[in-house]
Amino acid sequence: MSTEHDTWALRGDLLDFTGLPAWGDLQPAQLRWRPSHWLLVRGSRIEAVQAEPPGPEWRRIDHAGRLVMPGFIDTHVHSPQLDVLASYGTELLDWLENHTFPAEARYADERVAQRGAERFVQALVNHGTTAALAFPTVHESATHALFDAAHRMDMRLITGKVLMDRHVPANLLDDVTNAEQACRRLIRRWHGIGRCAYAVTPRFAPTSTEGQLAMAAGLLREDPSLYLQSHVAENQAEVQWVRELFPQSRSYLDVYASGGLLHRRTVLAHGIWLDDIDRHALHEAGATIAHSPTSNLFLGSGLFNWQQAQAAGVRVAVASDVGGGTSLNLLRNLAAAYQIQALLGQRLTAWSALHAITLGAAQALDLDDEIGRLEPGCTADITVWDWAQEPVVQHRLSLARSLHERVFAWMTLGDERLLRSVVVAGRERLLPAGASSQPTSNRSI
Repeated sequence: MSTEHDTWALRGDLLDFTGLPAWGDLQPAQLRWRPSHWLLVRGSRIEAVQAEPPGPEWRRIDHAGRLVMPGFIDTHVHSPQLDVLASYGTELLDWLENHTFPAEARYADERVAQRGAERFVQALVNHGTTAALAFPTVHESATHALFDAAHRMDMRLITGKVLMDRHVPANLLDDVTNAEQACRRLIRRWHGIGRCAYAVTPRFAPTSTEGQLAMAAGLLREDPSLYLQSHVAENQAEVQWVRELFPQSRSYLDVYASGGLLHRRTVLAHGIWLDDIDRHALHEAGATIAHSPTSNLFLGSGLFNWQQAQAAGVRVAVASDVGGGTSLNLLRNLAAAYQIQALLGQRLTAWSALHAITLGAAQALDLDDEIGRLEPGCTADITVWDWAQEPVVQHRLSLARSLHERVFAWMTLGDERLLRSVVVAGRERLLPAGASSQPTSNRSI
C-alpha cells in the first residue's frame, strides 16, 4: 500500500469536470482543461495541481503532451462474465440461461473464484478503470474473493453477494434466511474496510421473491450507507415477465420503488423501457441509471434515451456491463453511446460522455469527494493516455479545429491501447502488454 511519504509529481494535459455539462454544450463552464499542468501526489492523495514545476523534493514524471484524466468508474459490470464475452446469438433471457448462469455456477469452486477475481480486477485497471460497482455471483466465498482482490489492489470497489431465490438453476439458488445471514457476514467483514463498500444485490426482480426483496430493503433501512444495485427494464420480454410476476406493481421500476429499494445509493442498469412516472421516481429518490451501450446493442435490448432521462433529472452514468457488453474499456462504450443517441436523433458530446464515467459516476456512487476529479484532497486515481499512435488517427487529430473536436475524435477512435499509465491510490497498477494477469506488487509510480 502507499505511504504518506511517497511523493511524486506528474505533468500532462489535465482534463476533468466541476459539474454536469448541459446537453449539447460544446464549451461548458463545467469543463476543466489545464494543459501542461503538474499533479502533485503524496501517498494516496492528490496534494496540489499547479502550472509551475514543483521543487526538487518532488520526483517528476513527465507526460507532457499526453492526456491526463481521473481514473474511469464503471457503474455496472459482472466480474464472472469475462468468461462469456462475445457469446453468440441470444437475447437477454436466453443469454442468461445458456451462457451466464453456467459461467457463474463455476464460481462455487473457491479456486475458480479467486483466479477469476484477480483476473477481473487487473483487467479493469488494464482498461483504464480504477473504481467499479460490480456483480459477483450468488456465492459468499466468491464475493469474499472479489473484495479481497480489490482490497489488495487498494481499488475502490463496491459489490455484494447476488440474491436469487427463484427462476434460476438449482445450483445458483439461495433462500431468504441464508442469504440474509451471508449478507450480514459480508457487510461486517467488508463494508467500509479500506476502499471497499457493500451493495445489496438482487440480480433483478424476476429472480427474487417478494420476501427476498423485502429482506434487501430491510438491510438498506438498517444502514443507509449500503448501496443497492440491480437491473431494470432492459429488454421488452423481461418487462413483460415482470408484469406477470408482479401484477400489483404499476411498472417494473415500481417493484423496486414500492418495495423500498430506491434511494440515493441505488444504481439500476439499463432503464431503457421506462416512462415519465418511472423517471420522476428515480429523480425523487436520487437514484442512477447505469447506461450500458455495448450490452444494449449486442443483446438487441433497445435504445436508451439519455437526453430524455437527463431532462427529467435522472442521474445517468455509463457502464460496460461485461459480459453482455463487449469491452471493459469505457471509451468503446462511450463511442457506442454516441451511436445510440444518434439513432434517437440526439448528439452526445464528448463532455457529457466523459463526465458520465468520471465525476458523474462518482456522484452516482456518492463518492465525488474522493474520486472522479483531479483535485487536491481526492484519491490519486489517475489515467494517462496517448492521444494517438496510429498515423491515420494522428493525422485526424492534427486537423481538429477545437478542443471538443479533438477530444471527441480521441474518445471515438481510442481504446485501452492508448493507455500509458494507470494509478490507483497513488500506485501504478497497469501491467505491460503480455505480462502476467496476477495483481501487481505494491510499487510507487
